[in-house]
Parts: sequence; C-alpha cells; structure tokens
Amino acid sequence: MKLVIQKSDEASVSVDDVVCGQINSGLVVLLGISDEDTSSDVDYLVEKLVNMRLFEFDGKHFNKSVLDLEKEILLISQFTLYAECKKGRRPDFVKAAKSDFAKPLYEEFVEKLCNTGVKVETGEFGGMMKVSLINEGPVTIILES
Repeated sequence: MKLVIQKSDEASVSVDDVVCGQINSGLVVLLGISDEDTSSDVDYLVEKLVNMRLFEFDGKHFNKSVLDLEKEILLISQFTLYAECKKGRRPDFVKAAKSDFAKPLYEEFVEKLCNTGVKVETGEFGGMMKVSLINEGPVTIILES
C-alpha cells in the first residue's frame, strides 16, 4: 500500500464537474493499493498518517499532526501509484490491485480513517476525477507499508 501525502491549504475533487469532496486546511492523500496488501497495511498506514507531524505549531515546523490540530483529509484512490515504467514507454499497472480486490481495502481505509475522528472527504473509487489543491510548503511525503 502506498500513500502520497500533500499538505494543503484547501482542496477538492470532482467527478463529471460535480464536487464530491472538499476540505479546508489539511492533507490530500493519494492511496494506491497493490494485490499484496491486507488489513494490517490499512491499520499501519492509517495510524501513521493521522499521527505524522506535518504541521507548524508555536513557530516550529513539523511539530503537530492532523489529529492534534483537527485538520481534514481528502482521500483519493490512485491505482497509478503502482505504475511500472522501466520497460517501454507505456506504464504497466500489473502491480496495482484489481478493482474487486482493491475496493474493499479502500473502503476499510476510509472507515478506519473516519474512526480516528479526523474529518475525511473522498473522491469516487474507480471514477475519472479532477483534483484541485493549493499545496502548502510545498510538502509532499510518500509512505509505504
């Protein structure tokens, strides 16, 4: 399982020009799921994500977490995080989990993330989405389980 985390002043996601998720200050998280991922990967990354100190507090950078400051998370499913590009010119997505395997893990991730008390907005699993954000910093972190 792989996360690309971007600190954001504001962000939204839309499908067919209709906004389906929107946050104020917080994190935009792209979630990639491989065919080897399990519920333990979900548990590990949810805990790591909500407790990672990415926000400034009292003049100190990287001092508080999304939980500490009651920030928000916009979570977007992103199978292309598992693109293999070593051969040829076209990405190969063989390491990305198929939809029927990935969707239950994605839904579990959303549920467990919501259970932490963080406000969570999402895109549409498997949908063609447009994501807009104002990246703060810019700060971009990659986490893998």
